[in-house]
Amino acid sequence: MAHSPGEDTTVVDLPAGRLRGAIEDGLAVFRAVPYAAPPVGDLRWRPARPHPGWSGTRDATADGPSAPQMYREGGDPVLGGHGSPPFDEDCLTLNVWTPAADTARRPVLVWIHGGGFVSGSGSLPGYSGETFARDGDLVVVSVNYRIGPLGYLYLGPEGGESDESDESGESGNPWLSDQLAALRWVKENIAALGGDPESITVAGQSGGAVSTAALAGHPQAQGLVKRVILQSPPFGLDLPGPAAYLERTAAYLELAGAEDAAELRALPWPDLIGAGAGLFALTTRWGYWPTPFLPVVDGTTLRRHPAEALLHGPATGIDVMIGWTREEANFGFALDEGYAAATREQVTGRIAETFGAEAAPEVYAAYERARPGARPADVLMDLITDELFRVPAVRLAEARAALDRPVWAYQFDLPTPAYEGRLGAAHCLELPFVFDNFDQWSHAPFLAGLTPAVRDGLAYAMHRAWIAFVRTGDPNHPDLPRWQPYDTRTRTTMRFDSVITALADLAGPSRLLHERSGPTGPAGSPHA
Repeated sequence: MAHSPGEDTTVVDLPAGRLRGAIEDGLAVFRAVPYAAPPVGDLRWRPARPHPGWSGTRDATADGPSAPQMYREGGDPVLGGHGSPPFDEDCLTLNVWTPAADTARRPVLVWIHGGGFVSGSGSLPGYSGETFARDGDLVVVSVNYRIGPLGYLYLGPEGGESDESDESGESGNPWLSDQLAALRWVKENIAALGGDPESITVAGQSGGAVSTAALAGHPQAQGLVKRVILQSPPFGLDLPGPAAYLERTAAYLELAGAEDAAELRALPWPDLIGAGAGLFALTTRWGYWPTPFLPVVDGTTLRRHPAEALLHGPATGIDVMIGWTREEANFGFALDEGYAAATREQVTGRIAETFGAEAAPEVYAAYERARPGARPADVLMDLITDELFRVPAVRLAEARAALDRPVWAYQFDLPTPAYEGRLGAAHCLELPFVFDNFDQWSHAPFLAGLTPAVRDGLAYAMHRAWIAFVRTGDPNHPDLPRWQPYDTRTRTTMRFDSVITALADLAGPSRLLHERSGPTGPAGSPHA
């Protein structure tokens, strides 16, 4: 129930019960709001169930636990960490930022965090909805969902379900059932929090962008999503079907010391996360981003690759913004001394896995020409960026243009000076620009050395383009060069750099080079 003027806007009555939030810098904020029943005990690996609700007034002033995941004190050398304790399986909650819990029916932005399917949290400070709510008069929702083995392990129909559980009999992709439940929660509850349930934009980055596309094309989400923003989706991933995934599951069971799903359910979650670390080692291949856990295209919970989800049925009517960073793969490879020592022969061999042995030397030379002075490691990183991110994103843009449902395309080009510039415009670097909240990223080493004037000017332009798209489906605003949708004539792509420019066919060389490779092959999943 929304409030009348003069009432306490930190207390709202929802179908599940009463919530008390807090006023934070002028915004009403509700944290750790449950959208589904805790997926514990026998509900581990089962689809999200409705939350039973609560009596009395539930405190919603503090973040809840994040989904269980691997954790390293001090974080990683790029982001400085992407998830921190407390962790708990009882994690199916969301946070809401709203200018007021009134009847204003503001556009809604739902944020799906990334993390290579193994890390992250909707309550990370960098993903705070504060700036979007305040600057755009939006209602912002960030979601926690199951990740790693608890969200992505595929146990098969027998292991995932019992006869009396979910009537659909679906067992794969618990992460997707979580996100669908969160989306339904938004649809049913957001009007009481000042939002418009008919104007929902879902946005995500990396693994979260894969989720966003999967949601947009899911039959259960039909009519729930008006727009999507896909930031660096790794659509080049080769997603397994059930038979291929069960081979990986068998390896995981051995690592966990379990015979079957029943024994896995009896293990404490830290043991499951530990076995996931072992799966990293088993699935790592030279020249590919490690992907221990992936969505499974099981034909029921996920009917097709998320890269194709926006090309079929009602999903073709959803507004789409999609983009990538210029040097995505530098995130995972540029600081690795082993890859720095890569030879031309090694990288040519890796290229041959995509293009064939005969074409590989010519493709290597093409990458070398595109980046004068490139080392073999640079060629490898540009190849992975193209395979995993840039080329599949452009192919989606091309396909949508052919359907006369063009997307808005961008490339983030501003390099970071951190680590002597080795990271370039790496994966994740656009995030603090999109949220325009650098104060929440002070722990992140990859932002070191950015010139404040350049940084802040670019963030202002990007942040307001995202707001404009959420509000209207068009990212243009007065402080941005004219941005045209991507069509097959001009292929307009906005380049976000110290000087922002709309360019024709910015990704043309990569697009044309990879036409000879056919569908982009498996390139592995990024960390975030």
